[in-house]
Amino acid sequence: MPSKPFFQLNPTALITIMLAFSLFFLFFSGFLQFPSSASPFFSYTIDPSTQSQPDPFTDLLGAFKKWDAKVGCPRFREKFGFLAGNVSGSGSLQTNGVDGGSIGCGEELKLKHVSVLVKGWTWIPDNMENLYYCRCGLSCLWTKSSVLADHADALLFETTTPPLQRRVGDPLRVYVDLEAGRKRSGREDIFVSYHAKDDVQATYAGALFHNNRNYHVSSWKKNDILVYWSSSRCLPERNDLAKRLLGLLPHHSFGKCLNNVGGLDMALTLYPECVKDQNSAPKWWDHLHCAMSHYKFVLAIENTMTESYVTEKLFYALDSGAVPIYFGAPNVWDFVPPNSIIDGSKFSSLEELASYVKALADDPVAYAEYHAWRRCGVLGNYGKARAVSLDTLPCRLCEAISRRGGRNA
Repeated sequence: MPSKPFFQLNPTALITIMLAFSLFFLFFSGFLQFPSSASPFFSYTIDPSTQSQPDPFTDLLGAFKKWDAKVGCPRFREKFGFLAGNVSGSGSLQTNGVDGGSIGCGEELKLKHVSVLVKGWTWIPDNMENLYYCRCGLSCLWTKSSVLADHADALLFETTTPPLQRRVGDPLRVYVDLEAGRKRSGREDIFVSYHAKDDVQATYAGALFHNNRNYHVSSWKKNDILVYWSSSRCLPERNDLAKRLLGLLPHHSFGKCLNNVGGLDMALTLYPECVKDQNSAPKWWDHLHCAMSHYKFVLAIENTMTESYVTEKLFYALDSGAVPIYFGAPNVWDFVPPNSIIDGSKFSSLEELASYVKALADDPVAYAEYHAWRRCGVLGNYGKARAVSLDTLPCRLCEAISRRGGRNA
């Protein structure tokens, strides 16, 4: 009689183990991904319990009152309460040194004062020049003046390339690239990009990307024209997508691409209250927020659709009090408030998306729920996205420089 093996599995147990191993392999190989902690746990359908007869409303404040009566913040917080605070488990946002992140103070900071000298022309706003008092007692001078920072601890480059070599005692070289490609110069000691995997992250979620604007927000929403779109960089793929979707929806298209309002700067003709300064010529950016605020929806399509590349195109729309229709980063929900945007990629067709937008435009309660995050204080990961935005870059970069020792690195 042959001896039995020490350990023998029945067929059912064997199949279970094989399936478990397959799932384990697929997950860690990247073929299978579970939703991130900030993903929306809802479908794009209008709640029948709050739905009424079609009401093509124009008064946003009136829509808020109807939402308060039928839904209200307690019910919204119950639905999205698990996202009420900052969510940091997705890996899309850095946490070190932000709001009590894992990096503490103590001996990790080698310098108590850091000066950063910005070299050459950059996209970074001039009004970032300041002396900052940061956490852990660190002070940070951010300036373009070689007089104020005559012995800088780091030199910052964006549109120009850092020096090929850094000698002992020279400032650290910081290189910034906030474009989709995240191309390192190959000569930097610290790399700043929009992505959490790089040395220092700077998202587009902060306020510094849209200074010097007319911030008037209209409480009146157009009902005959639903969508605002503005683009002057007519990239073929983006243009084609916009053309196909906007062909299904009443819209105003400003800018050079698909313009249907009779020319550039027509927003100021339509909305004279959006003029920022009566005594100076208008610039294309200074009335964006104000003009957007008159529309229920703003179409936001990224130049490049890649992970974590969530730009001002989306955040401008959020700040203007419109609902963004978004095409871009697949992990966009790791950067925005819950129930705040319409993710175009989640619809089976543009026709289905357009039908949803039209239905939403005629339902003041369902539409108002897209603004509930702001009114009820349920920010989700948006709070963390703002905490690692350009607004806070000076202090966070100075911390990174201090931990390396600046010139002594």
